[in-house]
Amino acid sequence: SPGSAFSSMLTKFGLASICGYQTVWGVTPALHSPLMSVTNAISGLTAVGGMVLAGGGAVPSNGAQGLAALAVIASAVNIGGGFTITQRMLDMFKRPDDPIEHNNLYAIPGAALLAGYAVGRFLGIDEVTSATYLVSSALCIAAIACLSRQESARTGNALGLIGVTGGIVATLGGLNTDPGTYAQVVASLGAGGLIGNQVASRINITDLPQMVAAYHSLVGLAAAVTSIANIMMFAESGHEMDGVHMVTAFLGDIIGAITLTGSAVAFGKLQGILDSKPLNLPGKNLLNLSMAAAVVTCGGLFLTTPDPSFGIAMLWATAAIGGVLGAHLTASIGGADMPVVITLLNSYSGYALCAEGFMLNNDLITTVGALIGSSGAILSYIMCKAMNRSLLNVIFGGYGTSGAGSSAAVVTGTHQEISLGEAAESLATAGRVLIVPGYGLAVANAQHSIAELTKMLKKKGVEVEFGIHPVAGRMPGQLNVLLAEAGVPYDIVYEMDEVNDHMDQYDVVVVMGANDTVNSSALEDPNSVIAGMPVIEVWKAKQVVFCKRSMGVGYAGADNPVFYKPNTWMLLGDAKATTDNLKTQLAQVLRLA
Repeated sequence: SPGSAFSSMLTKFGLASICGYQTVWGVTPALHSPLMSVTNAISGLTAVGGMVLAGGGAVPSNGAQGLAALAVIASAVNIGGGFTITQRMLDMFKRPDDPIEHNNLYAIPGAALLAGYAVGRFLGIDEVTSATYLVSSALCIAAIACLSRQESARTGNALGLIGVTGGIVATLGGLNTDPGTYAQVVASLGAGGLIGNQVASRINITDLPQMVAAYHSLVGLAAAVTSIANIMMFAESGHEMDGVHMVTAFLGDIIGAITLTGSAVAFGKLQGILDSKPLNLPGKNLLNLSMAAAVVTCGGLFLTTPDPSFGIAMLWATAAIGGVLGAHLTASIGGADMPVVITLLNSYSGYALCAEGFMLNNDLITTVGALIGSSGAILSYIMCKAMNRSLLNVIFGGYGTSGAGSSAAVVTGTHQEISLGEAAESLATAGRVLIVPGYGLAVANAQHSIAELTKMLKKKGVEVEFGIHPVAGRMPGQLNVLLAEAGVPYDIVYEMDEVNDHMDQYDVVVVMGANDTVNSSALEDPNSVIAGMPVIEVWKAKQVVFCKRSMGVGYAGADNPVFYKPNTWMLLGDAKATTDNLKTQLAQVLRLA
């Protein structure tokens, strides 16, 4: 039965979950992408599990040790890449008049933490490892809390890096192994961290969502192989495993496998390797239930068998079936639901780390895993609320799969088109302009063109603002990062509720590559497939200009009545080409003026 150690770990799990819940609610939506990235980097503490199980000298000598080395390398890639991407994103939000930062000075408290640990070890104080774990956990919590504001966000990234470093160094100090194994672990950490850093330094910022998904898969891989390796080592030693140990090993295995393949499929969809449309196999939910039942069966056999070899085989079977399940679940979700999928996979990675912590009786990774798991769950809830959908509907359903919207009102009317010259004239003579970007802007890489257009208007004296829907893009906060990368100041970028409150004060609203997030049928037609979904109410402005490739529907398949309203004008074409041409026309109008 569970002992005092389990009860202590459970208490820490609960407290860390509450911390995650409280801190994530305070993070501004504009920083949701850096939040996802920094939690992803912190979840690289799955390396601790691989380090504890490492052995064999400079090179692993058996399968279990090989799996442990793989876990360390995969986790180190995640750590090196995650913190690098986070720093790149946060640097984009800097403004020219921001005060000079001296983030390199955070190396001083980091060095003090490591020095304190070294002194404690030298003096033979056994509790110094637990104390260092506690400080590292607190720093990881503080890292997320600092992302609540732009001014402290870069501090948060530094604190997270110090926390992860402290945890890894404390684990290294407590290994008590041979020099060859120390060399193996250090080399694995160094090689993985370097690979992650180099990849993250070179990717285009538009590839951010798929890179975050790829790093999630590494956490899943590390958690799954660590769970299997730990059971293999127990079997080889002949020691009897307690129930808590076996259950948490099984949970780490299945959650890790689902995270691994689900994240890999998400990467494929976002990268364009796989079709972004949902995979609708006949009887897909029955297929999911069958695989879930098979996983439960494998788990039952693993927990009850007296044969260690058979138990290990059941863990491998669990990983295989869980991998197929994770891939199928994600493949069945369309590209526009990726914001929820990414946050959900982030939550999975946290709970996989948490299961690993219970398995190894490790305070640090239990606490950090609970923190990441709860923060990812809250972000998933926020994304679902922004679409007026349940999490189960996103995972097992999708727009238009349940028959909703079959009796939606028929949208009729004749749309009005506007020329580039007329659109430029409207912008040049406006006093206040709102730009509403959507995923089409990200696909077309039009953020730099729209930023230059904004500068031209502001130079003319036009007040320009941006309004962003919570689920615009393919991960939370993606468009905020794209606009920051293009040089748009974050203090003119607002959330949906902030611009809806005074929409009638805008002379012109330019909708750039968005559709469902500005669709009035969400509020006007109770039978619409997106009925009840909060949207940016652009139709209440004095004039609306839609920059859109065609008159087609959005991902949800709902016709947009805003296209046919008397104050709406359509400027059809590719987002980047349209913006570039509009910029040229605006320059001519402003020179004439």
